[in-house]
Amino acid sequence: MNPINLNWSKILVAAVSVVALSPISSALAVPKLSSPVASKFSSSPQTQLLLAQSDGEAITIPVTSNLVPEKKSAFTLAIWQPGGTIKEVIARISIKSKYGNKYRQERFLGDYKYKIKQKANFVKGFKLGDRIVIRLYDTNNRFIGYSEFVCLPENTAVNLILSANPSEYQVVRTFYGFDVNNDSIVDNTNAYDYFTEVNNQKVTFLNSSEKINIVQYQAAGFSKVTKTGAYPTSFSEGDFAVVDKSINAFDAKLAKALIVAPGSLVKLVPITENSSFELSQLLSEYRQIGVAKGIQVSFSDISKKYWAREYISELAAMEVIDGFPDGNFRPNAPVTRAELAALLQKVFIKSKVREAINFKDVSSKYWAYDAIRETYEMGFFTVLNTKNFNPTQKLNRIDVLITLAKGLNYKFTGSTEDILSVYSDASSIRSEHRKFIAALTENKVIVNYPNKKLLNPKKVATRADVCALLYRAMVSAGEVADLPVK
Repeated sequence: MNPINLNWSKILVAAVSVVALSPISSALAVPKLSSPVASKFSSSPQTQLLLAQSDGEAITIPVTSNLVPEKKSAFTLAIWQPGGTIKEVIARISIKSKYGNKYRQERFLGDYKYKIKQKANFVKGFKLGDRIVIRLYDTNNRFIGYSEFVCLPENTAVNLILSANPSEYQVVRTFYGFDVNNDSIVDNTNAYDYFTEVNNQKVTFLNSSEKINIVQYQAAGFSKVTKTGAYPTSFSEGDFAVVDKSINAFDAKLAKALIVAPGSLVKLVPITENSSFELSQLLSEYRQIGVAKGIQVSFSDISKKYWAREYISELAAMEVIDGFPDGNFRPNAPVTRAELAALLQKVFIKSKVREAINFKDVSSKYWAYDAIRETYEMGFFTVLNTKNFNPTQKLNRIDVLITLAKGLNYKFTGSTEDILSVYSDASSIRSEHRKFIAALTENKVIVNYPNKKLLNPKKVATRADVCALLYRAMVSAGEVADLPVK
């Protein structure tokens, strides 16, 4: 039987266009990211909300390519209508999480009832490069506008500006930029500034404002509308470019919560003066209804109180793990070296630090051949006998922990003995492993169950163990939201 039938994976789907990958190659995916923008603007006097200098040309933001995502990436969303009389609008918010050079399928994050000029904060867990999607509805549940923006490496002030009559003129202006001190003010004259137009549920990202009735978007306090839209680099270049293109605002694979009328499936969340929402809470709260069709996020053998439920369910929602045809997940099943390699291949993208080895016990036709070669090249796995990899060997917890610590090059400060003193079985940790366990501990990667003080290094690593440890490793790298695990 092919080991991949353990169903660690299903498919990974990139945003905008759906790309199905083979089951063998889609075990678990969250790699390091590249930044589309610089970490922050140079310091300058703050401007009024929505105020930016412009000579009528596109305003751009400096570009760099190797920034590490920062955990404090977040955004403040405000909605405006300077030329009209609408009092309230519904903002349906969703996320296309970035991983590597692709995006995960869109996830529903809630329906929010805004009064014009109100703002709300969305914090903790968003990362550089994530795309946030906003679908706008009037209070009669008519679809009146659409926008997308990219999370920046610092807090982002986002402003959506409606036309005077959005029921008839469904064009939205999006104006946003860095807001490092979180005062809802764009910190610099540089900003992204562009228009999106809705027509029969098709959305066009306009390259030019020449055919737009710009008067209604230029009230006092707003910047001058530029002739050419200033878009994030990923919107204008690459596989997921959208500028001058039309995309479907809705498709058959979207989560049910993204296609039903606002208020019909979940309650509308009223925005108040101090509204703030954490990504982890939203992902957990809306997981059952907020993922794309066909994705299973609950399993018959995983109870609501199961210790690793949040880790398992979230990885399933991200389409990086799957259950079995009988509806079970089998959390206590052991994990082999080949299976861990398949997971690591999709979780992390790292530079190669050593040459691949042609292991005698891993043929080129073996299901995990590529994963084993690639993860070994990235620095994962200790191999005592370079002739054999032992792909079917079942792993202990210490094997998984040391593989993570070495491959991800975790560091720590302070005394090894002081850090390890939290474990009642610290004396069972071998001397050559102690610094690695200390580093994992300080970086909050280790999860012990049922006794938090017992490391149990020789205990067999189960599917549940590996899900928890890999997810915690992703949290430590700022790649995913820190879930509200009890």
